[in-house]
Amino acid sequence: VQLVESGGGSVQAGGSLRLSCAASGIIFSINSMGWYHQAPGKQRELVATISSGGSTNYADSVKGRFTISRDNAKNTVYLQMNSLKPEDTAVYYCNAENYRGYNYWGQGTQVTVSS
Repeated sequence: VQLVESGGGSVQAGGSLRLSCAASGIIFSINSMGWYHQAPGKQRELVATISSGGSTNYADSVKGRFTISRDNAKNTVYLQMNSLKPEDTAVYYCNAENYRGYNYWGQGTQVTVSS
């Protein structure tokens, strides 16, 4: 499975960005997909996940501001990020987990929010 992210960039606080992640390869093996972020000097943390059935899970820090969605026909997962805050600044990584629990990662895309 290969994951290619797009949509990162720089935005002012209060602005919005949408991240996309396209999956290719043995995609029928994918169960859940999601987004994680990693700020400088910090560990990678979960942002949001979505299962193959559409169930979603969000970090408390992004609830009400971020929305994860999935287009199974396009093998793509999205992260709509609204009301962005400077503390959202990080590298955002797309993740896919197969039914055996193996994780795949994208190359990461930078999101920078200025105050």
